[in-house]
Amino acid sequence: MTDPSMAPGGDYLAFYRGRRVMITGGLGFIGSTIAHHLVRLGARVLIVDSLIPEYGGNLFNIAGIDDRVRVNIADVRQQSTMNYLVREQDVIFNLAGQVSHIDSMQDPYTDLEINCRSQLFILEACRRNNPAVKVVFAGTRQVYGRPETLPVSEQQLVKPTDVNGINKAAGEYYHLLYNDVFGVRACSLRLTNVYGPRQLIKHNRQGFIAWFIRLAIEDREIQIYGDGSQLRDFVYVDDAADAFLRAAATDASNGRVFNVGGLAPISHRDLVELLVATSGSGRYRFVEWPPDKKAIDIGDFYADSSCIARVLGWRPATPLGQGLRRTLDFYRAHFHEYVPDAGAPVAP
Repeated sequence: MTDPSMAPGGDYLAFYRGRRVMITGGLGFIGSTIAHHLVRLGARVLIVDSLIPEYGGNLFNIAGIDDRVRVNIADVRQQSTMNYLVREQDVIFNLAGQVSHIDSMQDPYTDLEINCRSQLFILEACRRNNPAVKVVFAGTRQVYGRPETLPVSEQQLVKPTDVNGINKAAGEYYHLLYNDVFGVRACSLRLTNVYGPRQLIKHNRQGFIAWFIRLAIEDREIQIYGDGSQLRDFVYVDDAADAFLRAAATDASNGRVFNVGGLAPISHRDLVELLVATSGSGRYRFVEWPPDKKAIDIGDFYADSSCIARVLGWRPATPLGQGLRRTLDFYRAHFHEYVPDAGAPVAP
C-alpha cells in the first residue's frame, strides 16, 4: 500500500523498490517510459497493452528492460482479464487509451469504448478484486476545451471541444468517483503536450509535435497552420513520468486532479524554428487551417502547474531545446523501429 505519511517531495523513488506495479498501455509512449524508470527503481512491473497497430504500442519501447518486466497482451475492454490482472498490484498507472482527437471525431464509438467504458472495467476490477490499490489516470488538458483565462488552472470549467475530450473527462471523473465513494484511491494527471523518445511517429494523428519531429528528421516540409502564433507548452516525457511516480507514492494525491505542464509557453512558429535549427534539417511554411482541425482547435493553451508543485513537489526540469535534441538523437538511432520501410533519416 501507499504510505499515507509520506511527505510530498519526500523519498518517493525508494517507495517503488519491490512494489508490484501494473501499467495499462505500457508498451506505448509514456507507459513504456514509466516502465524504464520503475525497472531502475527495483519495482516488479507488469505491462498490459493491446498492441492495436494504430495506437502506439511498440515492443521496441521496452528494449533493454524486456527481460525484467512481464508483458500481457490484453485489451482493457475485457472485464474478466482485468479482474485477474489487477489482483495483488500495489499501483496501477492507467495509460490505456485512444489519444487521437481526429480519430475520435471520425469513430466516436471506439473512442467511447476505450476511453470511457473500459475505465469502468478497470475500476470495477479494482473495487471487487483489489480495493487497496492506488490508481493514477492519464488525463489530458483537452478536457478544458478553449481556455477562459491563461495559464489554465484546475479550477477552470471542463468543456471539451471534441469526442476524445468528453470521453477522457468521463474516464477521469469515474476515477474520482471510485476514490470518493468506493475507497479505490485514485487521481488524475491532466497532461499537456508530452514529447520525447518512444512516441508514435508513423502517422500524424497522435500529436503534432511528434509528426513535426519526424518531418524534420526526414528533411521534409512542416506545415504550420495559420500564422503560427498559437501558444502551447510542452513536457518532456521523463518529466511526465516523474509526475506519475510522485502521484502514486503518496495519499496526498487521492481524489485530486493535477495539471502537468511545461516550463514556458512557446508559439508554433518559434517551436518549429527551434526544431529545424536543432535538427539541422527540415523546413516549414504557413498554410490555411483545414476546416476539420480548425473546428476543434482550442487556441492558445498553457497550464498552471502550481498545484502539483505545491502538493507533490513536481516541476518540469527539461528545457525544450535539450528535450528536442535527445528526441532527435533517439529517433535517428532507431528510426526503422518506429517508421518501418522508411528511407534512411537525414544525418544531423
